[in-house]
Amino acid sequence: MALGQRLERTAKIPGLSLAGETLVLDLCGGLWLPAHRTLVVSDLHLEKGSSFAAQSGQFLPPYDTRETLAGLHEVIARLDPACVVALGDSFHDARGPERLEPGDRALIAVLQEGRDWVWIAGNHDQAVQSGVGGRYAEVLVLGGLTLRHEPLPGAKEGEVAGHLHPCGKVAMRGRAVRRRCFVTDGHRMVMPAFGAYAGGLNVRDPAFEPLFPKGFNAHLLGDGRIFAIGKAMLARD
Repeated sequence: MALGQRLERTAKIPGLSLAGETLVLDLCGGLWLPAHRTLVVSDLHLEKGSSFAAQSGQFLPPYDTRETLAGLHEVIARLDPACVVALGDSFHDARGPERLEPGDRALIAVLQEGRDWVWIAGNHDQAVQSGVGGRYAEVLVLGGLTLRHEPLPGAKEGEVAGHLHPCGKVAMRGRAVRRRCFVTDGHRMVMPAFGAYAGGLNVRDPAFEPLFPKGFNAHLLGDGRIFAIGKAMLARD
């Protein structure tokens, strides 16, 4: 069976239940909570390019913030959420807001108009507390869900976190596909990174083992749809 056909056969409707809440996985990498009209995105890592240039002299094309915000604008225009939750590491470092281009800062303000906007503290941007609108929180509870940046050790019913930038890899007959993904075991979820320069960690990495000791499904962001792949079908890097 060809790799594309194998993925086709595993495709499922991207709607899930977690802690009694309905979760809709969006192809952009965001999580839609219809009962709360809330969009959750994780690990935007805005201004990563400028951070690399400022701290190490390593040049990356400085368009990551613009590209990430364009993707965020698309999904917000499409879903019209009452609330947006940015699940930590929204900026690549604490001084990221200072380096925002005026046009990017203005777009963030436009995206925040008429809706609640919550910045969850991450390990990269925990010191960011002002200057970009919205409100700040360490953790946010919505119904049965607990939204935080870094997943905690042990089974946490209803936990939705980011931080690990999960990617899934499927390989067959010399071909491989590696995509960002949502990871869940039906009790907790780790979200993909939304940021253009965020990168990803293979879900077969040992970092995921303590979080999902009984296995998981990875929902890979494919071309035009999301594919649900069991752990056994996923390859290591």
